[in-house]
Amino acid sequence: MEKSKKGEIVIAVEEAVKRYGTQTVLNNVSVSFGKGKIHGIIGRNGSGKTVLFKCICGFITLDSGKITVSGKQIGKDVDMAQNLGVIIENPGFLPNYNAFRNLKFLAMLKRKITDEEIKDAIRKVGLDPESKKWVGKYSMGMRQRLGIAQAIMENPEILILDEPFNGLDKHGVEEMRTLLLELKEQGKTILLASHNSEDIRLLCDHVYEMDAGVLECKITPES
Repeated sequence: MEKSKKGEIVIAVEEAVKRYGTQTVLNNVSVSFGKGKIHGIIGRNGSGKTVLFKCICGFITLDSGKITVSGKQIGKDVDMAQNLGVIIENPGFLPNYNAFRNLKFLAMLKRKITDEEIKDAIRKVGLDPESKKWVGKYSMGMRQRLGIAQAIMENPEILILDEPFNGLDKHGVEEMRTLLLELKEQGKTILLASHNSEDIRLLCDHVYEMDAGVLECKITPES
């Protein structure tokens, strides 16, 4: 995998352009994200953050440019990025099943993890894996916690989290911040979009600002 003076590059975006009609949502974006760091992206709604995340995942195809994740070019070597945990927009779950059953259904797609690993992910986000409570009766914060559990349950090397603390109370935010810092210490690469400047200040090693499809580096500590 590519190296730089900042360490191993896990995600490389090169001259990425995405347009919808006459609107340019990603305007020649070039950026690289290193292993074992939390990379924050700030910007107003509609600035292009979510579209960039979806392009990195492979959910949306670029008009030009390229994105490489873990050495594989999206749309060429693989259709979608591998070894990824994702929260983009509001997590969707089956309302008439409990937390464990929801994650079990999703885990069956890849058959990579055991029931105990699913339960462990649920515990890590502060929920009870033995609870029979239907997810449809969850608060927004509880659903958000379950979304984070879904993102981490298969132990991915990369996490892409778009406003992951939405709906969480102060205590919940503190718990999830602690979890992300623990995952960083394990060598995970984390991309985090948040409107909360405190999230960015406390968590992120590198900070970028997206404005009208243009991405600029705001804070990068000396390596």
